[in-house]
Amino acid sequence: MKIKEIVNALEIFAPLPLQDGFDNAGLQIGLTDAEATGALLCLDVTEAVVDEAIALGYNLIVSHHPLIFKGYKSITGRDYVERCILKAIKNDIVIFSMHTNLDNAPQGVNFKIAEEIGLKNVRILEPKENQLLKLVTFVPQAQADEVRNALFEAGCGCIGNYDSCSYNLEGKGTFRAQPGTHPFCGEIGQLHEEHEVRIETVLPAFLKGKVQKALVEVHPYEEPAYDFYPLQNEWTQAGAGIIGELEEPETETDFLRRIKKLFEVGCVKHSRMTGRLIQTVALCGGAGAFLLPKAVRAHADVFLTGEVKYHDYFSYENDILIAEIGHYESEQYTKDLLYSIIREKFPTLDAQLTRVNTNPIKYL
Repeated sequence: MKIKEIVNALEIFAPLPLQDGFDNAGLQIGLTDAEATGALLCLDVTEAVVDEAIALGYNLIVSHHPLIFKGYKSITGRDYVERCILKAIKNDIVIFSMHTNLDNAPQGVNFKIAEEIGLKNVRILEPKENQLLKLVTFVPQAQADEVRNALFEAGCGCIGNYDSCSYNLEGKGTFRAQPGTHPFCGEIGQLHEEHEVRIETVLPAFLKGKVQKALVEVHPYEEPAYDFYPLQNEWTQAGAGIIGELEEPETETDFLRRIKKLFEVGCVKHSRMTGRLIQTVALCGGAGAFLLPKAVRAHADVFLTGEVKYHDYFSYENDILIAEIGHYESEQYTKDLLYSIIREKFPTLDAQLTRVNTNPIKYL
């Protein structure tokens, strides 16, 4: 298969429009028309990782953290980023990154962490807002099922854990075809009445183009009528962080010790223990301290993340147990998530997790 097929599958799982504004996820380096010789999966792209891909004969590296965050006016090998760029181009290696789009995606990075910890009833801690549209269109009764199903296939109709959601109202539409038209029903120059179904459904805003194309292609009318309305509803399927419950409560000490062992952490930093039992767990891989207020409002017993600011430990000492395990450590299972996505779609592709530990932080 071509590299672009793999990239397309990854973008379907975690669409690039889900990334945060500061981010630079997506294609970093290379041309995707080449046949894929193998995929190396990593958190960070370093020179050692690129060398590993070269040794394996792979021409695709899929990372979590983007190699390129800023613009470059020259590429001269001044730092590791520029050296990676030069080495990847010289060896025809494509670098593709899935960062906050994979963090925010349904079943993304934080869901993988929750799975490893053993959380149940997992839901998004901070759902995306202003990311949904409502589509309204009008279809002859006989073609309503066909149009509705095409819209669902294009990505419409998902609300929470339900799909194929729509509202349908029967009514009567009128129109008069003008000369030069090719009406599906009715006669040119004559006012026509048609029994129609008003179909309402929801969709992520980034799918508007795809949905509009699907609607126009399947709709029987030469000039289908439709409207898109912006919604202020939370998109509960996508967003930052997650919250869930343990099957059985644990003491604070037992929970922290289990996390230390599970994530192979050199040191678990934590706030003052309160003596409460831990059952409701909020978490965010990487630098997730911005979600602490959300975790407190959601009545979580503990907030687990990779990085926490010093003063946050003071601000929330009586509200929640804070556990900080390191940025790299918190996101280490992202490689396994990438592997499972690729393996499901491309079972014959040679894909491996990097053997390079790219964590820049060392423990003495």
